[in-house]
Amino acid sequence: MDGVLIDSNPFHLEIWRRFLIEHGVAFDPERLPAQIFGQRDDLALRMFFGPDLSDEQVVTWSEELEANFRQTFRAHAKPLAGVAELIQECSQAGIPMAVASSAMKKNVDFVVDALQLAGCFQAVVSGDEVSRPKPDPEIYLQAAGQLGVEPARAVAFEDSFIGIEAVVRAGIKCVAIASTFPVERLQSETQAQAVVGGFEELNLQRLRDLFAVTL
Repeated sequence: MDGVLIDSNPFHLEIWRRFLIEHGVAFDPERLPAQIFGQRDDLALRMFFGPDLSDEQVVTWSEELEANFRQTFRAHAKPLAGVAELIQECSQAGIPMAVASSAMKKNVDFVVDALQLAGCFQAVVSGDEVSRPKPDPEIYLQAAGQLGVEPARAVAFEDSFIGIEAVVRAGIKCVAIASTFPVERLQSETQAQAVVGGFEELNLQRLRDLFAVTL
């Protein structure tokens, strides 16, 4: 979702940056995007505050972070260029689609509703609904299962390193979208089968050509 359906990562990055500074936590600005993008809040918080951070504190801070995100992002909620057109094309072709996001359910529902795309997705799986977060493949396997699709017959779109790893480990074909990290890094540092600069480069026929399958 983040960095795929919407260009929300700059907002997440700034909210996390302010949060860490407020709590006196040292961090490397260059490494911060890779540490938080695609990551579930509980793991990110324990990465910065230590493994002994209580569940109660995790919930409190996660709710604070994501409420700030929704409030800040609401006025800017629009799909990435080209993504709505591809979703509509696939929907009209009868291809089942799902959202598989590490974000909390409140955020996923907020974004899908704000983009008015809820009717296009037959399944939505959030970070709250899996026991093992990305890069574990559980969320993608669950999404494919809810769609009734074999993983090998599915294609997933990801922008983050841990998200791409989760897709590959699930046995799903991966298209990396260079909305967050440069094309060159995604090509050299991931096992995505295809890397594109944006959704403007994609349509249903291009996907069929890329993977030589009847989608």
